[in-house]
Amino acid sequence: MKLPFESYTSRWKTMFETLKEELSEKLSILSPAIEHIGSTSVEGLSAKPIIDIMIGVADNKDLDKVPPLLNNGSYVYYEKYNDDMPYRRFFVRLTNNAVDLGLPLVIQTKDEIPERMHDHTFRMAHIHVMPSSSEHWLRHLAFRDYLREHPAVLHEYQTLKERLVQKEWADGNDYNAGKDVFLKKEEQNAITWYKKLHHK
Repeated sequence: MKLPFESYTSRWKTMFETLKEELSEKLSILSPAIEHIGSTSVEGLSAKPIIDIMIGVADNKDLDKVPPLLNNGSYVYYEKYNDDMPYRRFFVRLTNNAVDLGLPLVIQTKDEIPERMHDHTFRMAHIHVMPSSSEHWLRHLAFRDYLREHPAVLHEYQTLKERLVQKEWADGNDYNAGKDVFLKKEEQNAITWYKKLHHK
């Protein structure tokens, strides 16, 4: 499959602000920190037109409080991913009600991911929930801010993405694997830079 890519647009920022308000209300009992991450959060990067939102909760005990709070028609909970990434809870925010699209509200551990979930036209956002004290929270914030402040690295990443998007991929996970070497190197650089900047 060829992945749909778009150049940076201010529409992504507007979409994030709208969903941040929605998520803040739904998760108010947890007092979440909510951040726009990923390529749609960095001006100058092309991306799939699906925004990534990172939600920070106090600790691991709060992770399993989130699925019941997002258990409405437009969020699909990937319980299936919990074993591989126990520090995170992952959701897809759909453009429409899941039932109307013929999709489940929960993809459980032994479930196959429905083929229609790979149709990016149904996806508005990917929601990543994790403790805000975790190394994963730091990594995502550091890399986002590092790209915003380092034009040469941003250009290198954009060039890589432009090359990769020309290829055929089984799915989005397969495409992500193509960025892995670059990301591992630059994320470490970003963390070092971020810690110095914030004296952590």
